[in-house]
Amino acid sequence: MWSTESISRRSFLAAAAAASAASAAKKKIPLILELYSVRDILPKDLFGVVRAVAKMGYEGVEFYSAYYAWKPDYAKEVRKLLDDLKLPCASTHNGANAFAPENIARSIELNQILGSKFIVMASAGKVDGIDGWKKVADQLNQGAAKFKAAGMRAAYHNHAAEFKPIGGVKPLEVLAKNTTKDVALQLDVGTCVEAGSDPVAWINQHPGRINTIHCKDWGKGPDKGYKVLFGDGDSPWKKIFQAAEKKGGVEHYIIEQEGSAYSSIDTVERCLKAFRKIHG
Repeated sequence: MWSTESISRRSFLAAAAAASAASAAKKKIPLILELYSVRDILPKDLFGVVRAVAKMGYEGVEFYSAYYAWKPDYAKEVRKLLDDLKLPCASTHNGANAFAPENIARSIELNQILGSKFIVMASAGKVDGIDGWKKVADQLNQGAAKFKAAGMRAAYHNHAAEFKPIGGVKPLEVLAKNTTKDVALQLDVGTCVEAGSDPVAWINQHPGRINTIHCKDWGKGPDKGYKVLFGDGDSPWKKIFQAAEKKGGVEHYIIEQEGSAYSSIDTVERCLKAFRKIHG
């Protein structure tokens, strides 16, 4: 025979399980800062700037390509700082050289030290025609296989040029079609909007592959462009967030700023506050 106490306990456990499931269903997406946004001050005092970023409330960082020149011992010092601040390295931006066969081991070593989840090709360099973009796709696939074995993922970061058709075909479509799902498509929203493409449609067309998004805005008109702060441009952010979380498979939102009317450190704090207001 069931006692009142056992029924109450079962009811409590059921309610707790339901609450846990609801919480998991609404998983919080961390907000990361691409440190290129503070590139004017980072080389002068990396440790101080990273501490300031953590204090603002950012939940991780993405290093830009300058990190690739670091020695492993220095990377270990940076990792200790990140661990002390509980500020993970979400990803790194790299040139195509980081995906070259002769450099794969170095790319893995540095990114494992930093704790990076994604090794992102942020520039493919000079590419000739659609066949050239297919070769870039091959390079991404080869890198992805090596990175996956080391517990990391490859990704490609677009610019406006990849949304501009060559013979009726967009280079980014070539990359998406010719790479495996082990290659994430890091969407740079601002450059997509500048190119006249629809970021929401792009996300919906590539379910599960838009795992990381650069929340960089862009506005049409004098004194706008990439100088607008997050939320002040033409990007439909609420629709982007909805698509990213429902279909895109987003794991990281990343603030990136090319510049603004404010200092770089003030700019990234303003963008953080704007993101929280818009996204919630």
